[in-house]
Amino acid sequence: MTTTSGTANSDLPGKPPVVDMATWNAARDELLIREKAHTREGDAIAAARRRLPMVELDGKVEVIGADGPVPFLDLFQGRDELVVYQHMWHDHAPHQGQCEGCTTTAWHMKDAVYLNARGVSYAVLTTGAWDEVAPYVEFMGYTQPWYSVRGLDAPIGGGMGHILALLRDGDRVFLTYSTTGRGNEPVNGSLALLDMTPYGRGEAWQDNPEGYPPGRDACWYWRSDADGNATWGGTSRPVPQWIRPGATPVETLGRHGDCH
Repeated sequence: MTTTSGTANSDLPGKPPVVDMATWNAARDELLIREKAHTREGDAIAAARRRLPMVELDGKVEVIGADGPVPFLDLFQGRDELVVYQHMWHDHAPHQGQCEGCTTTAWHMKDAVYLNARGVSYAVLTTGAWDEVAPYVEFMGYTQPWYSVRGLDAPIGGGMGHILALLRDGDRVFLTYSTTGRGNEPVNGSLALLDMTPYGRGEAWQDNPEGYPPGRDACWYWRSDADGNATWGGTSRPVPQWIRPGATPVETLGRHGDCH
């Protein structure tokens, strides 16, 4: 893969004004007041999240993983808490046709060692049939456990693209929290880092200073061609796929759906 996007440019549009360090520090300190208030509000929301009620689920319902059918309770791996990501699936689509939004989430969660150290297990659920899911997981090089929940009702099955938090009390399983859409963004550290950069995510919805380059469609850089050019056209893949062994340019994408 030849990366051509993001190369250096000596004539960038809409650059921030140049000031001395004292002026910069004063502006930075002013913004820091708002950032700290944002952090404290996030802490308050997390505290409210911990006070949500919970609903009991059937922990005996079977899901299918690398070792065959197992009860959902097994996903806790003996721990008391579990976080799952529900990965969307397009039946019979090639690897490059799977959801680019879910790819960002799954790729940024390459393993769960820090969650495990805190006593929390992690797994990926998807509605895909296991005989399709298994080769995809192998191709992507994912090491966290994946399970097919095909045919199961929500919240374990059904709608995908959610993060669920669950609690185990002996053999009983409870759903304590669920989020989707931009609520999934905390998993994707790249988005948080982009939000710290001068040009941000480069998306049209951003509030930019006058003179900044116009934004593009949401998630525009999540797919690229073999040369690293951002495109959602027929020769594109979700960006991480290009570093996987055997990934080649494609002529027929077979993609379904849109950015999630």
